[in-house]
Amino acid sequence: MRQVRELLITAFALFSLFFGAGNLILPPMLGFKAGPDWWLVALGFAVSAVLIAILGIRAHARLQGTIFDFGVKVSPVFSLVYCYIVYAISISLPSPRTASVTHEMAIAPFFEISSLTTSFFYFGLVLIFALNRNKILDIIGKLMTPAILLILLAIIGLIIFTRPFEFVEPLIVHPFSYSILEGYQTFDAIGAVVVGGVIIVSVNLKDSKTYEEKRKLIANAGWLAGGTLLLVYSGLMLSAAMMQSDFEPDISRTALLQQMSLYALGPVGRGLFSVLVGLACFTTAVGVVTGTADFVKSRFGDSQKAYVITAVIGSLLGVLMGQLEVGYIIDVALPALMFIYPITIVLIILNALPERWASRGIFKSVVWVTVLFSIPDFLQSLDLGIPLKSVNEFIPLSELQLGWVLPSFLAFLISNGRKLFKK
Repeated sequence: MRQVRELLITAFALFSLFFGAGNLILPPMLGFKAGPDWWLVALGFAVSAVLIAILGIRAHARLQGTIFDFGVKVSPVFSLVYCYIVYAISISLPSPRTASVTHEMAIAPFFEISSLTTSFFYFGLVLIFALNRNKILDIIGKLMTPAILLILLAIIGLIIFTRPFEFVEPLIVHPFSYSILEGYQTFDAIGAVVVGGVIIVSVNLKDSKTYEEKRKLIANAGWLAGGTLLLVYSGLMLSAAMMQSDFEPDISRTALLQQMSLYALGPVGRGLFSVLVGLACFTTAVGVVTGTADFVKSRFGDSQKAYVITAVIGSLLGVLMGQLEVGYIIDVALPALMFIYPITIVLIILNALPERWASRGIFKSVVWVTVLFSIPDFLQSLDLGIPLKSVNEFIPLSELQLGWVLPSFLAFLISNGRKLFKK
């Protein structure tokens, strides 16, 4: 019984770690656009938003370190630059997005307040909590996540069992690859390398289990958390697909989720759900700002001044970006994610593999190939009018903005084959 309790607590902690604003608003729109192909987008989303994130936790279990340790086998300089890029993206995009989601779901439907006013007060509170390290957020987070999960399951169940199992035509040409790229927007792979170590440290400090027992606990909890995430994602996608005929094709992500909650729960239930979403977004923003400030503080000789300056800058960025619409922030984030996410995925996979398959030489060759072949996808996402047709024809999967996948895999095979040949 004690082992089951530990497993459930650890799995719930992992679920809470990954379940944020993007995890709420992205799956319904994917299902809405996919229609009868909802199961294909569920599979694609599972690859980039579930599998990679859980592998990131398993990699942390092996490393017992921080985000810096993920790239140090390439070189310390590369790892440091990678860390700065990841934290810069985190504080500039997913953190402000939480304010936008809060405004569109929990503020705008009930109060006539501008998004700038919402962002100002929202990140003012974020700064206060980040500077004071108030533990009330941990308590609220533990209560909110199960409440949101139960409400989401209620929404999914009420829609699936009260609607006819009918779909309209799909609005997505390549549902599987499209949903993989949408999974980037959850930032869960980045979340796994940034704060996944917190879970590992907590498990290590909890009792006197052996290293193998802890690894087994973390692995099983990871798969359980991943399975729960997949269940929620798939349910939201199927529910939205079944309601495709109820809304206009250009409905926004937040409006779709609001309408689904209104249909299933009524006005009162939708109001409660919106408040819980806003609070969950707030705890995520505090975590991002605090984590970024902690990293900068560690790079400047444990300077509290560096911590405060970073927290202030992060909050100001949140105010500026947070007044933008959620859809716009997602569009702005795409180019940055097209470059950094493939690198993050490769680092996670390599760190999760046994040492004999992921030596320093293999790390260097695979990661640098990934960097090189991510550039065309990055340029294509910027939509600068640069002619990339010849590149797309030369690199397999490039037309789907996944041109890095095959070259990275070949670099991995060749590097390991070369090592075996030398032996």
